[in-house]
Amino acid sequence: MTIHIVQPGQTLYGIAAQYGVDPELLRLCNGVPPDAALAVGQTLVIETVQTLHVVQPGQTLSAVARQYGLSLRQLYRNNYWFHGMPDIRPNQTLVIAYEQEKLGSTHTNGYAYPFIRRRELSASLPYMTCVTPFTYGINAQGGLLPLADGVILEEASRLGAAALMHLSTLTEEDTFSSQRAETLLSDVKRQEAILRQVQAMIEAKGYRGVDVDFEYIPGTQKDNYAAFIRRLRAAVSPLPVLVALAPKTWDGQPGLLYEGHDYKQLGAAADFVLLMTYEWGYTYGPPMAVAPLPDVRQVVDYAVTVIPREKIWLGIPNYGYDWPLPFRQGTTRARSISNQYAVELAVKHRAEILFDEQVQSPWFRYTEDGVVHEVWFEDARSMRAKLALIQEYGLYGAGYWNLMRPYPQGWTLLNAMYDVADVWRF
Repeated sequence: MTIHIVQPGQTLYGIAAQYGVDPELLRLCNGVPPDAALAVGQTLVIETVQTLHVVQPGQTLSAVARQYGLSLRQLYRNNYWFHGMPDIRPNQTLVIAYEQEKLGSTHTNGYAYPFIRRRELSASLPYMTCVTPFTYGINAQGGLLPLADGVILEEASRLGAAALMHLSTLTEEDTFSSQRAETLLSDVKRQEAILRQVQAMIEAKGYRGVDVDFEYIPGTQKDNYAAFIRRLRAAVSPLPVLVALAPKTWDGQPGLLYEGHDYKQLGAAADFVLLMTYEWGYTYGPPMAVAPLPDVRQVVDYAVTVIPREKIWLGIPNYGYDWPLPFRQGTTRARSISNQYAVELAVKHRAEILFDEQVQSPWFRYTEDGVVHEVWFEDARSMRAKLALIQEYGLYGAGYWNLMRPYPQGWTLLNAMYDVADVWRF
């Protein structure tokens, strides 16, 4: 795999000729639009095909996969443009294998709201070991809020991704509630009641584990939170429990986001943890990278001192932000955008995409209606740097927040770097 940086005057077809690859395949793998428009500084993942297959009359994708000894999920991963759908036609060309030297195998998990477009869901699920519908929140009485997760569970079953139940302190207003967390964590009887509801939901819907995300917990509740996770783990055993952790860099880090998350206790109580290594750049903050690599490293460096490496999922952001300038604290609000849309903005406004080597993140500026905007997002370079940490540190896998936005290049890159585990083992 090669990551090519588009230079002034270059075209998709010229780049394809430079590397001896098919231009249409290059376009599809990188989410380039049909008109093949590129931005200066844009990344393209270049892969050389090793084996191709031309579909014969009457053949199915499953039959082709069996013919070459591939899983159907791997065949989908090699051919993103099928979007996880089984329909093929005679004379279509399928990529059976690329010339790849992968870093190894890894597990992946992706989060999705119930209103995700089915096309985006089915396109990304072959790249996910697990998928987690977001979220079963907690109501004022301490019970579970409902979640319309039927489509996600249906597609997960069809495409072989294990579904995890997501439990959080999100309210009906889509905000995390410190009060509801404290009420639950300080009352064992309430905990027992909600654990019975979780057990019933797992049995009814076939979930393969529980993913817990309690945010903004008062520091006074950190011991109670760890005790709750121990109770949950015992209640759903032998299924695993995963706990999301705020991105701490030391044990006593102050702030409501951090104080209730005791890495050592939660790492011992749960089967797995997710490091939420994103949101340094966020909606109400100043323009900056969503996940600066040095900051991500600091979190991992601390986590591995108190949690076994093989328990850790690394959080991966699948989004960027667009800030109007000048930035005014308390007034300016950035909009969240997909990585693909960020490139489309650069193309539209003929902006050059720059790359900050220190934080390992792309960014650019453009002007619209007289307003200057600054955009930070993820591209193949920044994604490669983060995904490489999994192999470097010996972590369990990657947790993508989230699957709602299309990102063909991101899945192409993941497939080039790792063999994604097709079976959820724990």
